[in-house]
Amino acid sequence: MEPHENGEETFRSGGTGTLYVVSTPIGNLEDITLRALRVLKEVDLIAAESVQHTRVLCRHFGIQTKVTGYNQHNQRFKGTELIRRLESGSNVALVTNAGTPGVSDPGVLLARQAAEAEIRISPIPGPSAVTAALSISGMRGEKFVFFGFPANKSGKRRAELEELASDSRTLVFFEAPHRVKEMLSDVLEILGDREMVLLREISKIHEEVIHGRVSDLLERIDRNQARGEYTIVVAGRAGGDKEIVLDERIKKTIEKLMSKNIMSVKDIAKRIAEEEGVPWRRVYKACLSFRRGKKESIPAEER
Repeated sequence: MEPHENGEETFRSGGTGTLYVVSTPIGNLEDITLRALRVLKEVDLIAAESVQHTRVLCRHFGIQTKVTGYNQHNQRFKGTELIRRLESGSNVALVTNAGTPGVSDPGVLLARQAAEAEIRISPIPGPSAVTAALSISGMRGEKFVFFGFPANKSGKRRAELEELASDSRTLVFFEAPHRVKEMLSDVLEILGDREMVLLREISKIHEEVIHGRVSDLLERIDRNQARGEYTIVVAGRAGGDKEIVLDERIKKTIEKLMSKNIMSVKDIAKRIAEEEGVPWRRVYKACLSFRRGKKESIPAEER
């Protein structure tokens, strides 16, 4: 297909096909666009993260296009097959279970393969949990960091949060319901008691939006909430980014305590913070930086 002057596409005659990266509803089926419906009806093949899930969507809208599976488990060999179809002139629509392919979902590899094969790729924009969450967060959205799903294990997740601790941009995460309580605990400890918005079941019947501080939301959230992934918006660091440089005296104390290998980094940071009167999170980050071999310091104004 190729663009019409009125914005619609028509089928090309000959040559390679087009890969359409199609956004689908994240909950409410009424959110699908007219263009997405037309493309899904007119392409030769729909490559879907879940065939069963996408067939429900197709039945609802009377779409009879053939659906094939394309997901993280088969994307290597399936991608090669889809590229051959595109090169032979077929038009293919790529969809995920919800939202936009390639955003915390399969799709990146196929888009790269198509680009390398010089196959035309066309985005069909639509619903997005990220922009939906930002739009009602009350936080600045012109500059933000979308992190997707943090690591499952607390240690790695905390290290990821440390990398974001000094960022002044708004932060957006996805998280599974059974991990959200632990994730918020790590956010409170590493990033502090910032403004936060929790969104669950966006655009669905049981949509839930909670505004507050991290500590407030920790008390309100149900650890046993079994349904609905969370989209989490966290305010960036107030006052902008600041470099953390390690004071020589504190640096020597950290080196001495860490070399003994009898205290955890967390306990070392707590001890030094109490003794020196500096913020715990600052010292903790400095300890991690020291362990990685970096030389950073704590600003004089925070001592």
